[in-house]
Amino acid sequence: MASINYAQKEIACKVVYYGPGMCGKTTNLLHLHRSIDAEMRGELVALATPGEKTLFFDFLPVSAANLYGFNTKFQLYTVPGQVTYNSTRRLVLRGVDGIVFVCDSQWDKLAENVESFLNLMENLSTYNHCLENVPFVIQFNKRDLPNAAPVDFINYLLKRPPVPQFEAVATEGRGVFETLECVCRYVLAGLRRHELVTATAGGS
Repeated sequence: MASINYAQKEIACKVVYYGPGMCGKTTNLLHLHRSIDAEMRGELVALATPGEKTLFFDFLPVSAANLYGFNTKFQLYTVPGQVTYNSTRRLVLRGVDGIVFVCDSQWDKLAENVESFLNLMENLSTYNHCLENVPFVIQFNKRDLPNAAPVDFINYLLKRPPVPQFEAVATEGRGVFETLECVCRYVLAGLRRHELVTATAGGS
């Protein structure tokens, strides 16, 4: 649920990049952080876990700068890809407002995609959430590799609900901003329909 600061007239929305290890979650955030104007973003913070890092930064998009008199910022997180750190994955999902599931398109990574996707649904259920009630998009990364599986086949394996999807090459920045823009738009639409109207009425 979005965090609302009435004193500063600010809404903070949490977007989590989820997926298997080395699928490109960190690459997405690094590219975004490099590309967003310094005045619009916070520092990139690395929360170290053995073998893999969880990254975080926030930014204030100009196009979403005001909702009912509130400035809106997005907090972007990655989760550790390895199952060993599932407690960290679950913790990062707490209070999530939107999710980007990053798939590794390589044939030999398909089983890991499915495992991570099932793990995502399981961890969401601990907060009484499911993908049908959380803004959610999917990114098929590494589409430039010669061993990339067809997107339709990956969709078949995931058996996911129908959501927006993007093909990407995160190392080149292809599809990175398109993915982020879509999930942010979904989160803001949810705020307009439900949370913000209720919260501002209660805080007035």
